[in-house]
Amino acid sequence: MKVGVGYCNNRDAFCAGRSGVTDAIRRGAIDRPDLVMAFCSGQLEHEAFLQGINEIVGETPVIGGDSIGIITNHDLSYTGFPTGVAVFQFDTIKYQIAAIEDLDSDEYMAGCNLASQLSETEDDKLLLMFYDSIKFPASPTSPPVMNASSPLIEGLQSILQPGLLIAGAGLLGNYQFSNSTQFSGSGSSQQSAVTALISGSIKVYHTITHGCSPLDGIYRTITKMQGSVINELDDQPIVEIIDEIYRDQDWRKQQPLNLLTIGVNYGERLTYQEDKYVNRLITGILPDCSGIGMFEPDLEEGIEIQFMLRDGNKMISSARLNAERLMKKIIDDERTPLFALYIDCAGRAAEQSNTETEEAAEIQQVMNRHNTPLLGFYSGVEVAPILGKSKGLDWTGVLMVLAKDN
Repeated sequence: MKVGVGYCNNRDAFCAGRSGVTDAIRRGAIDRPDLVMAFCSGQLEHEAFLQGINEIVGETPVIGGDSIGIITNHDLSYTGFPTGVAVFQFDTIKYQIAAIEDLDSDEYMAGCNLASQLSETEDDKLLLMFYDSIKFPASPTSPPVMNASSPLIEGLQSILQPGLLIAGAGLLGNYQFSNSTQFSGSGSSQQSAVTALISGSIKVYHTITHGCSPLDGIYRTITKMQGSVINELDDQPIVEIIDEIYRDQDWRKQQPLNLLTIGVNYGERLTYQEDKYVNRLITGILPDCSGIGMFEPDLEEGIEIQFMLRDGNKMISSARLNAERLMKKIIDDERTPLFALYIDCAGRAAEQSNTETEEAAEIQQVMNRHNTPLLGFYSGVEVAPILGKSKGLDWTGVLMVLAKDN
């Protein structure tokens, strides 16, 4: 496998697509583009961006879509019009692409329909998935409603073989939570999802980077909720509980909340282990102040949660340490890293997390030390396994590295 990564930050979408893919082909010494992975700012004209790519690679399939920002080995930006492109040339690796529309009508059936388009083999290594995070955009008075990753994943798993690594992202094009656009192999669309099933002589390594700490260690039980809205904890209005935590009501103006998240501990109950937690961003308060919105509607009444604080220092150290451990594992296994994909929650950008440095810069440094091409992007939801089961995650970074035997 050969891979090259290109970057551009240009208001002209057509030129950005053409420049980015040309840069990627040059850097990867690509002779035959087999697959393109591309992400662009939500401010760009997606069709023009795709046309710029297609002018260079012809009918080569393009997957990807919207992003808030781009991360490569030497570039990191979420201002202006950042775009990133990876071009792959495969030898012993195969892939299949499946895409669906009308994701917002039934996420579970969307997953089933995606899986039914794929022909499985014993050599399948990774199902990469990108989908529209937003079902209904945010309004001046209401938080956004999200397309749920849980039923989408469950639909896929109901048909695909157990144990297949499912990872990817819910795409997001801006911090205003507008609908995003996906590149589905042969075109672009909204309220859609695209998957690429990767098979062959390749090994996929992955890790999750975190950065939240329990606020007070107190477990609270959800006693009233509907969909992605939590109304009560321990039979008390959740809005009043958060008022007490902040000691004022200024947080009610935030969409999403800057510091506070909801955490679920999937490990030992009274033990804090970062990699056993799934955190959920709070998208904002309902107009009637009766509850709060969540990025994912996968919680339910009776579940115990903890309030978590987003910890910038822990986030940065987690990115560095987990990336270093992953690369050490690859080297110890006598394999060579070929390509790294980093899916990073948009809330972890320094501008949003109030850190002096970018945590994604830690990923850049580790990949550069190992001469590994890197493409990353800022997402709405990150999908990766935790405790052996793929889940939609929030405020995490998902790092995947494709490697070959030496």
